[in-house]
Amino acid sequence: MKKNKVLLLVLIILGFGFVKSPTAQLPKGFVYVKECIPDLDVELRYLTDHNFVGKPIIGYHANTLILTKDAVEALKKVQEALRNQNLCLKVYDGYRPQRAVNHFVTWAKDLADTINKREFYPEVEKQNLFSEGYIASKSGHSRGSTLDLTITDGNTGEPLDMGGTYDFFGEQSWLSYKDLTAAQQQNREILQTVMQDNNFRNYPKEWWHFTLRWEPFPDTYFDFPVE
Repeated sequence: MKKNKVLLLVLIILGFGFVKSPTAQLPKGFVYVKECIPDLDVELRYLTDHNFVGKPIIGYHANTLILTKDAVEALKKVQEALRNQNLCLKVYDGYRPQRAVNHFVTWAKDLADTINKREFYPEVEKQNLFSEGYIASKSGHSRGSTLDLTITDGNTGEPLDMGGTYDFFGEQSWLSYKDLTAAQQQNREILQTVMQDNNFRNYPKEWWHFTLRWEPFPDTYFDFPVE
């Protein structure tokens, strides 16, 4: 009986040794967002081939949203404010490793690779994606406090009509774009207002792109994988 108890204790200890801590791999100041906002809808597009490159992006290994702790605390307030309106957030990207940004840069230089041009950049020549501000060699996403998101209906889970799709490179993604219905304009205003009220600022050429004001790592570009 004593030997059995000792064996059981050893197995328990070994079992704990193989349990992977969900936060062990993250740098200090970063968190897994779903641990703080369990009902958040996450669809990391760069884990899939449904993006402007047309294939999964280097550095994305799981549909796991990662952000700085400061950004998550602010995002939690956004989600709570939207719940009161029977709305929710849907996030398409958060922390993005530098290796993923490098993948974008390499792709952008290959002018022959235009597999998803029709869907994502039909009116922009690929060689102009840098000069027009759609792609850069450094991204605020790699600092951990920038994210791409939209709002969904609390009943259906369907994204609200924003008058344009995520990651579309063109004028209809700009905040200044006017060819919108009243409902589309209202939906954009709801998103802009709730984000700004919680200390996120928008990138004017992408209605979905927000960065936390006073972000904790304004000059650091991280490269750990999303997993």
